[in-house]
Amino acid sequence: MFKLKLVPGKLTLQDIRRVKNEQTFITLDKSAEAKIKASNETILDIVQKEQTVYGVNTGFGLLANTKIAKEDLEALQEKIVLSHSAGIGDYISNASVRLMILLKINSLSLGFSGIRLKVINALIDLINKEVYPCVPKKGSVGASGDLAPLAHMAAILLGFGYVRYKGEILPTKKGLEKAGISTIILGAKEGLALLNGTQLSTAFALEGLFYAEDLFASAIVAGCMTTEAVLGSRAPFDKRVHEIRGHQTQIDTASMYLDLLGKQSEISLTHVNCDKVQDPYSIRCQPQVMGACLSQIRNSADTLLTEANGVTDNPLIFVDEGDVISGGNFHAEPIAFASDNLALAIAEIGALSERRMALLVDKHLSSLPAFLVNNGGINSGFMIAQVTSAALASENKCLAHPSSVDSLPTSANQEDHVSMATYASRRLADMAENTAGIVGIELLAAVQGMDFRAPHKSSKKTEDAKKIIRKEVKFYDEDRYFTDDIQKAIKIVRGGVYNGFIKSSLMPSF
Repeated sequence: MFKLKLVPGKLTLQDIRRVKNEQTFITLDKSAEAKIKASNETILDIVQKEQTVYGVNTGFGLLANTKIAKEDLEALQEKIVLSHSAGIGDYISNASVRLMILLKINSLSLGFSGIRLKVINALIDLINKEVYPCVPKKGSVGASGDLAPLAHMAAILLGFGYVRYKGEILPTKKGLEKAGISTIILGAKEGLALLNGTQLSTAFALEGLFYAEDLFASAIVAGCMTTEAVLGSRAPFDKRVHEIRGHQTQIDTASMYLDLLGKQSEISLTHVNCDKVQDPYSIRCQPQVMGACLSQIRNSADTLLTEANGVTDNPLIFVDEGDVISGGNFHAEPIAFASDNLALAIAEIGALSERRMALLVDKHLSSLPAFLVNNGGINSGFMIAQVTSAALASENKCLAHPSSVDSLPTSANQEDHVSMATYASRRLADMAENTAGIVGIELLAAVQGMDFRAPHKSSKKTEDAKKIIRKEVKFYDEDRYFTDDIQKAIKIVRGGVYNGFIKSSLMPSF
């Protein structure tokens, strides 16, 4: 179990990655309590003085000009939660829910939302006691934040909806009772504070970031093994080539290849004086393409970490100045852009891997047995595995279409431009699944190709990477039921097994 002492606004990508992957126990740093209390007291003072403030004692959206009576304020907050619980589709995973709640706790605890510590502690209890709200995947346009998904999260605190607890889906009150958690009554603005925000979009995008990093590391390893298998040159990875262009990510990526491949190997020495002048782009341009992908990963990581530690509620309470300001921090455009850029990186990691795979199975280009198997004809070898790679790469091209350029007005045109960040980030999981398949297939093919170069070996690090595959999948000596092998390779990719082969200082969340 990961024990996280949360200092609001100080989450790291490493923290967030662990929360995604592990059951977490959260304690809130005491330093947060004073600001939370002062912010809530500002709301109580507004209610007492009967000042008109959006979301505190008014309706919502186009109904913002409707004043709500003091005695109806608790009902107002409950009703916004229930009416906004309008999502559809499969429930998001426990890991995604855990991230979403963590991000909401972090945002509320910064003390600009007017919410009571009691409500924040109720969210903390959900994570600590492993009670996961059942939140449908679909129904958010990413402004005013992730209203429907966050409403499903908030409804749990009131006793509505459904929860996952100890592997069961239960009516909320039954689940909370089993976990020893009591329901609460929301005060002024608290329902709105729980609903406004970009926490689900950001959670999905952060998961996409981690997927992209894992895919990147595995693809670097696969690319090194393929380079050796097809007797590729190390010259294109020479640091001088990349330093004169100047892109730091390209320089860093080239260094990853050289670190894994070493200056030379037994395999490389077998073709020192070969007739080949240049390698195909999928081998020669790996630092340029993968470096460009790394740029998108790093840029997106910076945006997502900022968002994870920011306040995306509305209206905002500025206690020191005594101001309550209605703004638009709930608009998830930064997340939409970051997600679209991650989509490009995930698609291109897969596209380049598929091209290397195609090179491996082509005997005219690779100088390996056709389709990487002996006795071709009776054996088809990796023929259809490459077709699968092509199918996955092609599907990713459609999924990579930018979502951030889309918008449909909502709330009777009050909310007339939205980000579509929730879909932009949610589709990254599907793209990552596709690319994990592509890279997994290349890993199998590259290892097969290296085996055909025996008794000559690659560098120690590349051989160590090869052993990971061979521990799970034996040499493909004749046709067999292939999908089991592919699933084992995909598990290695999705599990981040090859992350340790990449210098952690070069990747955002490693």
